[in-house]
Amino acid sequence: MWSRPPVRMQQPTNTTELEDLLSLPTSGVREALRALEGDVAILGAGGKMGPTLARMVRRGLDELGQHERKVFAVSRFSDAKSRAELEGHGVIVIPCDLLERAAVQSLPEVPNVIFMAGQKFGTTEAPELTWVMNTLVPANVAERYARSRIVVFSTGCVYPLVPLSGPGSREEDALNPPGEYAATCVGRERVFTHYAKQHGTRVLFFRLCYANDLRYGVLLDVARKVASGQPVDVSMGAVHVIWQGDANARAIQSLAYTSNPPLALNATGLERVSVRWLAGRFGELLGKEPIISRTEGERAWLWDASRSYEWFGPPEVSLEEMMQATAQWLRQGGATINKPTHFEATDGKF
Repeated sequence: MWSRPPVRMQQPTNTTELEDLLSLPTSGVREALRALEGDVAILGAGGKMGPTLARMVRRGLDELGQHERKVFAVSRFSDAKSRAELEGHGVIVIPCDLLERAAVQSLPEVPNVIFMAGQKFGTTEAPELTWVMNTLVPANVAERYARSRIVVFSTGCVYPLVPLSGPGSREEDALNPPGEYAATCVGRERVFTHYAKQHGTRVLFFRLCYANDLRYGVLLDVARKVASGQPVDVSMGAVHVIWQGDANARAIQSLAYTSNPPLALNATGLERVSVRWLAGRFGELLGKEPIISRTEGERAWLWDASRSYEWFGPPEVSLEEMMQATAQWLRQGGATINKPTHFEATDGKF
């Protein structure tokens, strides 16, 4: 049904090349930015995806010759190096604690907002902080940017686990997920929906799972265990994955699809990938015999991403390209950020 674009991925050999690749604008990004007007703000831009997404917007606008349009990256930015790198690429950095309502109110007026702030890991130990980050911060932002269009990063974990043999969750399905983290993510969406109804704000919920950089992601989690001789837990029998650069591009393009009432979009790869198969393929790529632990459960977090393919076409980077690049990154000792996804958790506890 969907034909994938020609292979374009060049395997990066260092972090600079990797971030250049992750921030490379697609033709779809340029078209979306050309059709939109005004500046762009990325809130929560200091996380795993935010810096390359901000750079992709800046690069896309520059390629269009629209150098006057500003790109703001808003976050606490406790890492001075990350801040300096973004500023070096022409992104305007605004340090801000999004929990502080007055600070959020002082942010610049912009018509295009991509909201990426949130918390996942540590929920079990400090659930109250996760609730605050995932519901109070959205209230501050929804109030401040009531007149903007907002793409809200969410997660596929807002759905319940579904039978491994059945269809994946679609955007219209009921939200009844396991675990407190996922409940706060439903809360995030409900808060933005409430303010959208009050103010007529155009919103899209970008339900992403699972983005992969060579420094983190499901693919790296599996590959590292295979490489080190650790067992790969296949309790979560299958996953969906997408290259972070493709996820960045889809998020930016989603600004054109914001709506009132809000729409949702499952953002991931269409193919359902067996975790056991992933371990076997990485075994071939790394020259190691994978060790498998446990057995596949009857249910998993699975999603139907057909809508994103209808809007944007297939991702530009294939699963095989991602896997080969991940294996090569491991072989050469590439840097990682040591943040496992815990994709194998079937109880929603993080």
